[in-house]
Amino acid sequence: METEAAVDMYSLVSIIGGLAFFLFGMNIMSSGLKKVAGDRLESVLQKMTDSTVKGLIFGAVITIAMQSSSALTVMLVGLVNSGIMSLLQTVGIIMGSNIGTTLTAWLLSLSGVRTDNPFLLMMKPEYFSPVVALIGVLLIMGGKKQKQKDAGFVLVGFAVLIHGMEWMSDALSPLAGMPEFTNILTAFKNPFLGVITGAVFTGIIQSSAASVGVLQALSLTGHITYGVAVPIIMGQNIGTCVTALISSFGVSKNAKRVSVIHISFNLIGTALGMIIYLFCKWIFRLQIFDEAITPFAIACFHSAFNVLTTVALLPFSKALVALAEHIIKEDGKEEVFLDKRLLLSPAVAVTECRKKTVLIMKKANEGVAGAMELLNLYDKSVKENVRELENEVDDMVEGCNQFLIQLSSVESSGKESVMIADMLHTLGDMERISDYSLNLSSVAKKINSEEFEDREGLRTFFEPVNKMITGILEATAGAYEKHDTEASRLVIEQTEAFVKQIKKLKKSDLKALRNGKASAESSVYISEYLSVCRRIAEHSQNIAEALL
Repeated sequence: METEAAVDMYSLVSIIGGLAFFLFGMNIMSSGLKKVAGDRLESVLQKMTDSTVKGLIFGAVITIAMQSSSALTVMLVGLVNSGIMSLLQTVGIIMGSNIGTTLTAWLLSLSGVRTDNPFLLMMKPEYFSPVVALIGVLLIMGGKKQKQKDAGFVLVGFAVLIHGMEWMSDALSPLAGMPEFTNILTAFKNPFLGVITGAVFTGIIQSSAASVGVLQALSLTGHITYGVAVPIIMGQNIGTCVTALISSFGVSKNAKRVSVIHISFNLIGTALGMIIYLFCKWIFRLQIFDEAITPFAIACFHSAFNVLTTVALLPFSKALVALAEHIIKEDGKEEVFLDKRLLLSPAVAVTECRKKTVLIMKKANEGVAGAMELLNLYDKSVKENVRELENEVDDMVEGCNQFLIQLSSVESSGKESVMIADMLHTLGDMERISDYSLNLSSVAKKINSEEFEDREGLRTFFEPVNKMITGILEATAGAYEKHDTEASRLVIEQTEAFVKQIKKLKKSDLKALRNGKASAESSVYISEYLSVCRRIAEHSQNIAEALL
């Protein structure tokens, strides 16, 4: 008895250890895949449209790259909460993510291959995973490019994952002949208990791919029947919703609806699947439900169930959105500037943050244009608008800086790290350009005061200056948005020519003042206005130089 107890304890510890290796390998592989596919994730998100079918394809592709439908849904909550994506766009992506998450099950199903053919035998993961691990280690240690090292981590992660599954399978093998183990499995013949078990276990480990992998390892004992496995697989889809549900706390009402759509889709799909399952089992009494299921059959059913559920509910995409809007009626928080959930994918986070910096540059330019407008006709409402724009830019810059600081602590590719550094550098220049709009508006107020008589003369004097600074700012914004290095060089040439022109104008004004052809008050305003314009041009040049 003591020996049996020791065996049971050893088996339990081995199962836990195998599961730990399995989940750790899944994490390493997922992290590596996200880095390898970083640029592709960015381009995929840029192509997002209101087409649900396109979203479905993209959702499957992104999930294959991330190997986590839960992580993708959390990221969608962040995108909707930031106002980057509409609610309808997420429906197809959520559906596609359920299909994309089935890839791991197909890879693990190869462990069930039974053959004496040496070539087919090499398809079994336990035989080729050591080779995969060796290649991965060589890439990590010898790879000259970051992409090669990231690919190495993907391969090592896969090998660790397979080792964990083998460990679990070996630990479960001695239990196959124990009556106690068989009795536990018999309890799962209740399909509703199977659905609940699949949902709870997947919710705990927060990965349906890993949950299916554990079920495949159990099936190798030969005691898991179709009748037991099918409800568990359907329940696993519900369990993936837990992460998204948790992430929806404290977000906008639209972002909460993303989680509702995810949960509704999986609940409705499971309900339809259970109806068909019970009909086949209790009405037709199909004998297959009493037969042992294989890892390959689990992968087949997992994929078939997700594909058929998607096909069945795809025409009702708008109905799912309407259901979510009906359930979530109360007002949530306003959309956030940049949601922290975007940090799950550094490539996406960098792209979305850069879009915000482009917007900041445009708003800074808008503030400067409004301030120069005040020179010709001073209007308090325009001045107030300039002030509001400056405050808005300050808030946006603060939001971007905080987001980029957090993003810099997340492991990212070399290209992403460079972009993060560039944005942190240029945001300061954009903020200073916006600050100077207030300085310009202050000078404009003085020039337009009733006591000052030479208003028309200064307006004429500043007209070519304003045209030049407007051209520089527009060129800088265009070069920054398109990341155009050639346009950046032209901006640098423009600013250098502008600075020379400012020096000439200042000398000319000083000469006129000495000769008594200009008033001291006019000269003060000219010097102040030109100095501000020069600083704006120099900050534009800094931005252009950063692009190079």
